Amino acid sequence: MSDPNAVEAFGLDHFSLAGRRAVVTGGNTGLGHAFTLALASAGADVFVPSITEDDGVTAAAVAATGRRYVPMRADLTRPGVPGEVVEACVAELGGIDILVNSAGICLLADAADFGREQWDPMIAVNMTAAFEIAHAASRFMTAQGSGKIVNIASLFSFLGGRQSPAYAATKAGIVGFTKAYCDELAEHNVQVNAIAPGYFATAITTATRSDDDANRRIVEHIPAGRWGDPADLMGALVFLSSRASDYVNGHVLVVDGGYLVR
Repeated sequence: MSDPNAVEAFGLDHFSLAGRRAVVTGGNTGLGHAFTLALASAGADVFVPSITEDDGVTAAAVAATGRRYVPMRADLTRPGVPGEVVEACVAELGGIDILVNSAGICLLADAADFGREQWDPMIAVNMTAAFEIAHAASRFMTAQGSGKIVNIASLFSFLGGRQSPAYAATKAGIVGFTKAYCDELAEHNVQVNAIAPGYFATAITTATRSDDDANRRIVEHIPAGRWGDPADLMGALVFLSSRASDYVNGHVLVVDGGYLVR
């Protein structure tokens, strides 16, 4: 039986992240920028480790929300660095409540030419680094009895993927990892979920969107009839990071304009 008092008490404050401390890997570029801004706009302070230099755009956007933004230059593929990132976040912000595994790379080559030179760095960034930082963060979360881990998957978690078997493999692996961690961490009130973005208009898709034939093929396959805007992902992340999703666990939330149904 549900608690009628709990139902009556539900309100928009369940989506608030006020006072929460978040880590967003790769959170100053691409979709990561939108993830960082979404969390800050909902009230969280954000710690952003990235291998790229912060150009100030994300910092300024977070500052406009009134929340703290702490960047850290970090190569998450180096042994021990993911743990150092979590410890630095705890030292700077006083704890960690949310982890968003957003950092990722996609190297392309025809199957005949796709070898370990492309495979190894993608496994290191997309899978191993995500596991290591989630492992470090989960230790703090289980100790405090609460936490949210949101892994960024992809449509290619479910599909093939021409010219990048490693991307499809790592994103399918992220889904498996999400479910496995959910199975163990749920009893500690730590929710582990994933978001699978579809085709989004970012800098890395500029060439595809500029190719009339390629752009048409993609848009025609999307029931919504358009590429996604990074803002389309912000609500999904806030939901999975807030107490509104406390009974959502091991789920992969696809945000693709309906691509997978067609």
